[in-house]
Amino acid sequence: MKASARNQFSGIVSKVAIGVVNAEVHVGLNGGETIVASITKESVETLGIKTGIAVIALVKAPQIIIVTDFGGYRLSARNQFPGTVSQVKPGAVNAEVAIELKGGGEVAATVTEGSIATLDLRKGQPATAVFKAGAVILAVVG
Repeated sequence: MKASARNQFSGIVSKVAIGVVNAEVHVGLNGGETIVASITKESVETLGIKTGIAVIALVKAPQIIIVTDFGGYRLSARNQFPGTVSQVKPGAVNAEVAIELKGGGEVAATVTEGSIATLDLRKGQPATAVFKAGAVILAVVG
């Protein structure tokens, strides 16, 4: 599969909760993290998503928010992955930041150069990659 989303996580569906319109799908990754996706009930049925199947969770880099200090705040975003900044690629307007997760995976985020300066993002710095369940697109394998 080829896709333009920078973040492509292979995993196994560990839980599916079906609602009237939407469903919540939990995807266990190899590193031990769990991605939560919110997709339509129709998509669950069309794709045949059920516990135990292999899927790929896609998240575009601009959908990733980087947090370096929660300051006591709690967020409604279900996906919060702590790690360490492994790379900062500066650009004219935006930069790409890679965060290495504790389980060994990596999340790529696109943020403004202003955010790089404000957060003082640099290699080796602790950071958390945050994204909402609705930002996740699921693809079935095979």
